[in-house]
Amino acid sequence: MQLRHLLKAGLAATLLAALGSPALAADPAKKEIVIGTTVGDYGDQVKEGIRPILEKQGYKVKLVEFTDYVRPNLALQEGALDVNVFQHHPYLSKFRAQHKLTLTSVFHVPTAPMNLYAGRLKSLSAVKSGSTVSLPNDPTNLARALVLLRDMGWITLKPGINPVTASERDVASNKYGIVLKPLEAAQLPRSRSDVDFAIVNGNYAVSSGMKLSDNLFQEKSKAYVNIGAIRNDHLNTQWAKDVIAAYRSAEFKAYALKRFPGYNYPPGWKP
Repeated sequence: MQLRHLLKAGLAATLLAALGSPALAADPAKKEIVIGTTVGDYGDQVKEGIRPILEKQGYKVKLVEFTDYVRPNLALQEGALDVNVFQHHPYLSKFRAQHKLTLTSVFHVPTAPMNLYAGRLKSLSAVKSGSTVSLPNDPTNLARALVLLRDMGWITLKPGINPVTASERDVASNKYGIVLKPLEAAQLPRSRSDVDFAIVNGNYAVSSGMKLSDNLFQEKSKAYVNIGAIRNDHLNTQWAKDVIAAYRSAEFKAYALKRFPGYNYPPGWKP
């Protein structure tokens, strides 16, 4: 067996051992649904909003919470999860292409926006030459953070650059000589004591106890409402249709609008 096949097999074994037995998604009588999320609000949405709906239909719902943006998609592909909820569509599209995954986005969920927060400096007017800014290091969220900095007027991006794929190489001008500090997204809330400002993904801000209203600047784009993903070969199963219906239901909408004020909502929702 070639090395890459051994590595793939090892990864699958590790994920399945860590998360439990594979989700038997092909079984029409399936009654346990395993949903993977990142720690925080998406897990709360499952526990408080989705699980009660599905339990009324006779399902048992198991929640697996992750602290990174890599394992949830790999676990879903390998069968350790039935559904994952943690990412926006640009991230899924890029990750899916890079890893040759067969995953599809199937619904949207209320999503906390990305914000810039105070670190050692407490106001935007305090920015100075060489100020440091932490931001997520995965390519799609780093691009999102660069757009936020552009909208603040702190940097400009090269003409014609696709904002969804922007990188540090695409910065055309840097008004204050900002020093960017890319970090794993889950580490960004804790980075605030080490940098002047921090750009933090909404779910990690909320899960760490930060208030969305405490931001110094909020992203303007509404394009990053997060999605739920399911494997392509499971889309026509009854359990998948029931999960999708639960997330699109009036019951979940009423719960989420009350529970998550200030979030970006799925298309068509109105507070």
